[in-house]
Amino acid sequence: MASWSRGRLRQAAPAPAGAALFFNNQVRQYGPMRFAQPFLKLPIRFDAAALEAEVRALPASAWVPHPTGFPGNEAVRLVTVGGRPTDDFDGPMRPTENLARCPYIQEVMAEIDGVWTRSRLMGLGAGAEVPLHVDSHYHWRTHIRIHIPVITDPKVLFTCGDETVHMAPGECWIFDSFRFHRVENGWTERRVHLVLDTVMTPSLRKLIDAAQANPGAEPKLLSPGTIASAQLRFEQFNAPAIMSAWEIRGHAAFIFEQAVEDPRVPVLRDRIERFADDWAAVWAQFGPSTHGVPLYRRLLAECRAEIVQPANKDVMLTNEAALINVLDSLIFVPALSAIPTSGNIVASVPRPRLAS
Repeated sequence: MASWSRGRLRQAAPAPAGAALFFNNQVRQYGPMRFAQPFLKLPIRFDAAALEAEVRALPASAWVPHPTGFPGNEAVRLVTVGGRPTDDFDGPMRPTENLARCPYIQEVMAEIDGVWTRSRLMGLGAGAEVPLHVDSHYHWRTHIRIHIPVITDPKVLFTCGDETVHMAPGECWIFDSFRFHRVENGWTERRVHLVLDTVMTPSLRKLIDAAQANPGAEPKLLSPGTIASAQLRFEQFNAPAIMSAWEIRGHAAFIFEQAVEDPRVPVLRDRIERFADDWAAVWAQFGPSTHGVPLYRRLLAECRAEIVQPANKDVMLTNEAALINVLDSLIFVPALSAIPTSGNIVASVPRPRLAS
């Protein structure tokens, strides 16, 4: 039974990645993580001059400091929880008044056809940087981030894994955020990117498939005014109040597929699989009902207490994130993410600092 369980866990299909773990400014090299390559330029482009005109027309008050507090990092909120001035991830998403001021950006979003969650214009001041980090938070595990440069210069460099690129104005990029990545602005002005977060959609999948099949294809240009009335979709459900055993197994499979060879890994994998089986038994009785919460909490507490010492901080993934940190970010913390956390394992797990 144990052997079959391990195989089942390994074979579960991986899904997108997502808490930001910060490292020194060395770029690590390792194999494929979320995508087969660090960067992927999609076969669509946008009118950079029109985008820049909308950005420069925004009032200075629209720009707010990035929630990490990194010097030179600031943002204009376009899609937020309830359309309010917040950087939260959880809650029904709505457009802000800043997005309402930007009709062409709305056309861009309609053309890509995402289901939009927290999205922003991201500013990076002259000489500033986004430090080297890995995104392992639940949000980035379940979403894809799209970068569309608006105001930039060849001296602005984006590094992901062992590749460094300059993203030119109007281009449309995605990247593997589960690899080490950083951004450096060596320019004398503020760099601005349109940064859009969405789950995978059929339209986005078509763009990704086309980019992978024919990376040299001429991108399609979306001119301003092409879409007369942009109809946008916004995320209303970010994460389950109580994670299902099937989702737990999917996240566990993704994590252990990235584990560096270590004699402790099979033991930890077996313990997580037994945890998922026990969770499934409670789910069969209570499902997402809060009546099962005391049992779910007990399973979380028991499992994490048993693995935290053998996992320590030195059982690593191939991207050099500690396995226990990623288990916390993708399973132990969000498994009961919408349940009051007083006095349970979720409250005791430290929430990592988010970069993006």
